[in-house]
Amino acid sequence: MAMCDYYSAASDEAAVGVLDAPGGPDPSVFDVLSLKGIDPVVVMARLEGLLTDCAYEEARARPRSGQLLSDPEAEAAFVISVSDTLRDALASATDGQLGLVAGPFGAVEEVGLPPAEALELLRLLSGLARRAVAENRRLYCWWAL
Repeated sequence: MAMCDYYSAASDEAAVGVLDAPGGPDPSVFDVLSLKGIDPVVVMARLEGLLTDCAYEEARARPRSGQLLSDPEAEAAFVISVSDTLRDALASATDGQLGLVAGPFGAVEEVGLPPAEALELLRLLSGLARRAVAENRRLYCWWAL
């Protein structure tokens, strides 16, 4: 299963810089949330669709949604951007709103979690997004296969 570390950074350059060291973003430098198998392209676009009430295709087409920022020839790990729309939706979501999407999100084929576990994951992502917004940072995913 792929390792997916979600983190916030002040710039794309800073975000891609995590590839210079093995093991992904350093928690002493970045706000990091490790989520095994929660991929930044398909799963995050599905989540954005649920949170912003739009179709998956629309979420995927938004700027920075699942965009590869690092060298596509790299073999060990990649840095993928998370859309600002999703960051803002997660940051502003109430616990009630997260509860409403937890079931459908957990049921996504690539997620496969019971609603309670999906809700816990959404709460962690929401916290990361809130802190990123407060610090004027964007969200990224370090994706290692």
